[in-house]
Amino acid sequence: MTAWWYRQGGADGRLIEIDREPPRTARFLVDVNQADWPELAQLPGIGQTLAQRIVTSRQERGPFLDHSELRRVRGIGPKTLEKMRPYLRPIPPAADVAGR
Repeated sequence: MTAWWYRQGGADGRLIEIDREPPRTARFLVDVNQADWPELAQLPGIGQTLAQRIVTSRQERGPFLDHSELRRVRGIGPKTLEKMRPYLRPIPPAADVAGR
């Protein structure tokens, strides 16, 4: 063990290079017209309260026809919507939503 330590730089303070894979990031897409609040709460900028408001708005006013309609939910403004947008599944055209 001592010989290995000495060959690796020992007491002279050289750094040992370690090959590592870059960290992996998880990506997911959420369907705002189908997701329950716990799933919506995982989106950036959205916690339990906003997630529950999204579900309530969907139940009371019907499905969101496009992502910009999320702004009808109190607490979701342009900045929050932009944080969420990369994680939102595309919404099909209105005819497809009505035909479910």
